[in-house]
Amino acid sequence: MAGTDEEAVAAADDALYVLTAVLLTPAKFPSVLGDDYPDACAALGLAPLADGYGLVLGQDGEGARWTVVIDDVSLVAVAIASWDCGMEYDLSPDERTVVAALPGWPLAVAVAAPNVPAPHDPDPEIADGPPLTPPDTSVWGPAQRRLGADEIALQWAMWREQIGDDDFAAPGTAAASSEDAEDGEDERGEKGKAAAQGGHSGIRRVLAEARAYVDSPPPLGRVRSSFASGDARTLRADGPGWSMVARTDDIAFVLLDDEPGEVLPVGRGPELPGLLEALDKMAVRPS
Repeated sequence: MAGTDEEAVAAADDALYVLTAVLLTPAKFPSVLGDDYPDACAALGLAPLADGYGLVLGQDGEGARWTVVIDDVSLVAVAIASWDCGMEYDLSPDERTVVAALPGWPLAVAVAAPNVPAPHDPDPEIADGPPLTPPDTSVWGPAQRRLGADEIALQWAMWREQIGDDDFAAPGTAAASSEDAEDGEDERGEKGKAAAQGGHSGIRRVLAEARAYVDSPPPLGRVRSSFASGDARTLRADGPGWSMVARTDDIAFVLLDDEPGEVLPVGRGPELPGLLEALDKMAVRPS
């Protein structure tokens, strides 16, 4: 496993200035790294442990980027919850919980530690392997597709209000663009129309593969369920070349690798409610 060398761990642990932290568990992981939990772990050279990990991203005293992997998931969860509430929290992992110190960052970090050199990769002599780098999201592909699905899940209300009942009535019309989410714009007309699921081969393929998950459970994290308003749940499912975001009481949105930047709404119809219910029952949920 990259980064387990004692010298690398010591270098990262020496005055690490923590910038941020993320969870890497079956129910919650940076989806930009993979379609499921084992994929995300493999991107970091980690074994997919059932309880998962916490990833602490920071800089050492020389400004070098380090990702410290710890097995104290609850500590990182508490820190993230505190920061989300605007509270200060000193995330200082016990060295006994450190699994690995990986050079570089697997995710883009927009901030830097004060009073140290600008972020840079560690010295190769102590890094014990190539540094981690964020996936390339400058062009459409799996990483960008998964980030788009993340954004829809976070901004569900904004996306949903762009779609009316009439938008599902005309097969073959253009789908909404994922660029609309980034700009926060509601572009009505043809661009805002939905591609009816009955007339789109890509959507039919996604729904068929999602149904197959119910009978043959996929790798952990391919289907995740999280809280939504009321009694509903937000469902996230991913597969080879596709991502789907849905509310159990509403519609779904599909993104495809082979349709760059397009977001395809899927109406409930007679089949979607039952599929979403079945997926929710087998989905991984936050503890």
